Amino acid sequence: MKDNEQEIFPIVDEEGRVVGKATRGECHSGSRLLHPVVHLHVFNAQGDVYLQKRPEWKDIQPGKWDTAVGGHSDDGETPEDALKREVREELGITEFTPEFIGKYVFDSQRERELVYVHRTIYDGEIRPSKEELDGGRFWSIQEIREAMGKGILTPNFESEFKRFFL
Repeated sequence: MKDNEQEIFPIVDEEGRVVGKATRGECHSGSRLLHPVVHLHVFNAQGDVYLQKRPEWKDIQPGKWDTAVGGHSDDGETPEDALKREVREELGITEFTPEFIGKYVFDSQRERELVYVHRTIYDGEIRPSKEELDGGRFWSIQEIREAMGKGILTPNFESEFKRFFL
């Protein structure tokens, strides 16, 4: 499998206002085009955090553990609609209550993203997509702390989790 390089993403300013559009390939080519993404951190009632395992075929951070749900907003889609779609596609969850935590610009050599961060507490069934993920599981906060800086977790997850949850 492979990401669709021709998928169209909105291009936004740092406030989230749409100022254009570009393909996934253009956004991930080092062009520095700012595009919106949504993240959902899923906690269970015990305070453990669900992480997804990124498949080896992903174009960014293959094989690493990452935020439970992370995905791009499609052209013409609000961050709220993108979040609902991504949660359904990646984890099979349709009934959840997201809490907006904040937004920030994630900057790497390859891309710039305006990240909309959410969290939820969820103890229902999770069905990770076999097409999009290599599975997932709940991690204790201690397990996450021990894995940080060892190349197990994505750098984006590590910096975001430290910023908002540690």
